Amino acid sequence: MGTTKTELYTDKHNRLASLLKVLGHPARIAILQYIINQKACICNDLVEKLGLAQATISQHLKELKSIGIIQGSIEGKSVCYCIEENVWKQFQDELNVFFNQEVKINQCC
Repeated sequence: MGTTKTELYTDKHNRLASLLKVLGHPARIAILQYIINQKACICNDLVEKLGLAQATISQHLKELKSIGIIQGSIEGKSVCYCIEENVWKQFQDELNVFFNQEVKINQCC
């Protein structure tokens, strides 16, 4: 398997690709949706809601935390997760810029 050669692309390209890669799993979308609707949540809440194993949920949370879209604070023996609003807004802006580009229609396609 070849390397991705990310150095060939701009920081914006690499950041958007990383975001989309992390968001490319339906469990992570479901986790984000649940956190958004609850304003915050604990891992065990997600286990009950999504029906996935705790270890699986923890791995998905780790991936979401790696791009900074969620943050966690320790409450006793649990970690309470919430959306990192500044990062959420930044990703929202980046996706809007990407999808709001004018598409040039080429007659040969």
